[in-house]
Amino acid sequence: MSSLGFGLISADSHIVEPADCYSKYIDPKYRDRAPTIERDDKGNDIYVIPGMESTIPLGLVAAAGLSAEELAARSQGCTFDQLHESGHNAKFRVADQERDGVAAEILYPSVGMALCNHPEYAYKTACMHAYNEWLANYMSDAPDGRLFGLGQTSGESVEQMIKDFEDSKKKGFVGMMMPGDPQQEDYDHPMYDPLWECAVELNMPLSFHILTSSRGAIGSLNQVRGNKINGFLGIIRSVQDVMGVFVLGGVFERHPKLKFIAAEADAGWLPHYAYRMDHAYERHGVWLGGGKNLEKMPSEYINDHVWLTFQDDWVAFRMAEMMNTKRLMWANDFPHSDSTWPWSKEILAEHTSGLTEDQKKDILHDNVATLYKLAV
Repeated sequence: MSSLGFGLISADSHIVEPADCYSKYIDPKYRDRAPTIERDDKGNDIYVIPGMESTIPLGLVAAAGLSAEELAARSQGCTFDQLHESGHNAKFRVADQERDGVAAEILYPSVGMALCNHPEYAYKTACMHAYNEWLANYMSDAPDGRLFGLGQTSGESVEQMIKDFEDSKKKGFVGMMMPGDPQQEDYDHPMYDPLWECAVELNMPLSFHILTSSRGAIGSLNQVRGNKINGFLGIIRSVQDVMGVFVLGGVFERHPKLKFIAAEADAGWLPHYAYRMDHAYERHGVWLGGGKNLEKMPSEYINDHVWLTFQDDWVAFRMAEMMNTKRLMWANDFPHSDSTWPWSKEILAEHTSGLTEDQKKDILHDNVATLYKLAV
């Protein structure tokens, strides 16, 4: 338990797929192409996904608790056995949660984030089905009320995605991690309305994580002007784009109970982004071709339908009064390199000092529990 008097709930944590995650469960016709771990010429264990140029250096991905210097040193000679064991073995997870004052976590993939941008949708579907099977087995080794998984779906077709939602619900998952780009049209097209109806009926919120859209893929980090840090600064943009598709395309208007999570994209930018969207809609919407076709202003749909997860975004805590505080959800991002683990309690004591006790409990515990109807 944290010093706040209640256990924290991380709205965005991760597993790290072991070498057999996909090969063990994948459709046999794809087994010889299943993503797996290989060792590069620098001695690093990397995940290789056939059909994708970018590889995933696991030592740089799963680096929670390391200093910036230690993280840089992992560019050579980091193997899978050096990573947090709880990333792939749930029997060790509670100990890592307790160290950070965390009572429960919402689980996202790691390799599965990169898979969202694989160009072959049928292959991607097979991989995500394998991951969902693996995750269900992983979670079975944890005590009740500590780990809550999100299923993955590839975006191959509306029909396939509905099946994935239904299967994920049966597996006990509490929501769906969505790819940033579907194969057909875009998410504001009416063809997706049956999917959104399914999501509402099953109470499976839609989660769009950074690095899962073609415009913000992992490989794009290196395709920037100047210093590569510029690439890091731009990764939230793709999540904003998806949000705009749902808001301005009238998806939330047609589906007033639909729930959307922008994961790991920070939140301090939201007040200006919402203002900017209102301004563009009201002033420029007609000549830009969208028209003024919504019953409410865009910011109102954002306030009602969009939840955001963030780690150490102190700006978000400072700007909380300018947002719907019932839609803000803290996360520790364990065991990724951007994680606040194991210093979350100390960081939060500082960052939440300007909030009321009710606001703290909402952002650090209640909002995520309410959104997913968690039995924590």
